Amino acid sequence: MRWESVYVAGTGAWLPEPYPARAAVEAGEYDPEQWEADGLLSVRVAGDDVAPPDMAVHAATTALKRSGVDPGDVRLLLHHYVWFQGQTMWPVASYVADHAVHWSVPAFEVKQECNAAVASLEQAALRLGAEPGPAAAVLTTADRFAEPLINRWSAEAGLVYGDGGTALVLSNRGGFARVLSTVTRADNRMEALARGAGLTPLPTAEPYDHAARFGHYLRTRGGHVREATDRLIAMVKGAVDTALAEADTQASDLAWAVLPTGGRNKMERQAEQLLGVPGERTTWEFGSHAGHLGAGDQFAALNDLAERGRLAPSDRVLMLSAGPGAASCAVLEITAAPGWAAPAGGGPSPEAAS
Repeated sequence: MRWESVYVAGTGAWLPEPYPARAAVEAGEYDPEQWEADGLLSVRVAGDDVAPPDMAVHAATTALKRSGVDPGDVRLLLHHYVWFQGQTMWPVASYVADHAVHWSVPAFEVKQECNAAVASLEQAALRLGAEPGPAAAVLTTADRFAEPLINRWSAEAGLVYGDGGTALVLSNRGGFARVLSTVTRADNRMEALARGAGLTPLPTAEPYDHAARFGHYLRTRGGHVREATDRLIAMVKGAVDTALAEADTQASDLAWAVLPTGGRNKMERQAEQLLGVPGERTTWEFGSHAGHLGAGDQFAALNDLAERGRLAPSDRVLMLSAGPGAASCAVLEITAAPGWAAPAGGGPSPEAAS
């Protein structure tokens, strides 16, 4: 879908201190061979004293302040997450909206795993397009991947889960980036990759094990890994190619490709094979110090680029997310350096901050 008057007006992130990957290896938490393949330097790990919704509140407060948007113009808040939010049967999005924006803002949760936040850009843009006057939407993500129900270092090969909250403010009046296009492609058959052996009548106390679920998928389909891979690639390529075409943009025009944070090998394959973009034009530098932030990789990395003065007017930026069942893509055009950015090309690197 093409857009004319939808802008990214502000971004924000709340990230805990980095935990060195080497320390996890030395503690026996992280397999040494997997660490070598992943190339991660550190992962953001939050303590028990902060719940994910409060991370989202911190990030949204920052993004809203930076955007210059009047909180009274916010028409919608969408909150995205993968893991436990601190309480069961509780409208967490309403908590985030009340504490970060206003008690009267309509707020909803969007649950589509790691794909949710980028996919929601289109839903929020549709809402803003229906408004005759100034209007904005706040999108937030937050997760804390805590043991014993998940082991961030080994739950899924090729990525390590990191904690943190992120936020992005969309406006129909202006911002530092214009949204050129958004596209989602779905293959709902792929949900079986994450479902495992079947549904249970009650929540389970068993730790999350992606390998076991994927193994069940393969066993029930004759072990055909290629079939699953081909479907995923077709879904992702469909989203990327369409989004680029609708934005009148070539992959070679991209200043940055903001991708899901996996290990180095996984991100390089995504960039080079699916996009034709070299690794240095991805956000791997940031991701290698953060880990996979659930639905928040793209907002956090875009925020990092903005804060460090790495975005210049006329830059084209692609944001891609994907998960079992859907892939979403957005193309942005930078219209101005964000007012809170460091001097162009400046600011501390993630490595220095770690």
